[in-house]
Amino acid sequence: MAARKGGLGRGLSALIPDAEQAPRDERVPTSEVALADIVPNPQQPRTVMDPARLEELAASIRMYGIIQPLLVTQETGVDGRTVYQLIAGERRFRAAKAAGLETVPVTIRQTTPQELLEIAIVENVQRADLNPIEEAIAYQRLMEEFGLTQREVAERVGKSRTAVANTLRLTELPADVRASITNGEISEGHGRALLGLPTEGERIAAWQVVVKQELNVRETERMVREGVKPKRTTAPAPPERGPAAITSGFEAALQRSLGTKVALKRTQKGRGTLTIHFYSDEELTGVLERILGEDAL
Repeated sequence: MAARKGGLGRGLSALIPDAEQAPRDERVPTSEVALADIVPNPQQPRTVMDPARLEELAASIRMYGIIQPLLVTQETGVDGRTVYQLIAGERRFRAAKAAGLETVPVTIRQTTPQELLEIAIVENVQRADLNPIEEAIAYQRLMEEFGLTQREVAERVGKSRTAVANTLRLTELPADVRASITNGEISEGHGRALLGLPTEGERIAAWQVVVKQELNVRETERMVREGVKPKRTTAPAPPERGPAAITSGFEAALQRSLGTKVALKRTQKGRGTLTIHFYSDEELTGVLERILGEDAL
């Protein structure tokens, strides 16, 4: 049996050696370099940083300094001087600037453009620093720019193929809905529920209802399933009963489990049809993996 291909999902400890470990051949020991000689990572997937948290980190750096070195790659600039391109540590880099530091500790590693993106994604994913849309776009870039499959992306970031596929689906949402997730107005769960609608117009209309009525994820799923605008009441609605309610419950459970639109219809006692919708070959593969298991495909 062929050995499993190693991925960056092994963690940052596989990329940044512990103090007791000898450095790898492609590295040099930690050094102090001028902050002015460090340039940002052009592949950085993170675009939104909380100013308050950044200032907290800057205050900590003013008091204690930078505990963990930045990870950089060494290059020659256009003017012939040595510059250091940031690989990982964007928040520490910005906070060090805000703290007024002139030099920072770095670990130097030779890398490729693909590794620049992969390591930046892994660092942010493991620290939960990416919002769902940034994560989805980062996975999409790995696939489009470097020709990776969803399974290969999953191996590199240490997640399941299904989790990566679910995150990637968020890129199918309209721009306004993606922005709403990014700024925290709605959650990733709301976005997944809205993907159960087939057209962009329906998704935007439903999103507007979600925002206006402040629906939770379960209410959003029900709205998508029933195609109606639920009205919030001060008193809880009486529980539904009968075959229709049971069918509706099964349908909702399947939709949550499979991550796509599901239609369950009864024709007569004991008979009916179950329709599972998919909108791409990758999504079909994801649905089949959930039903059959990843090893079955």
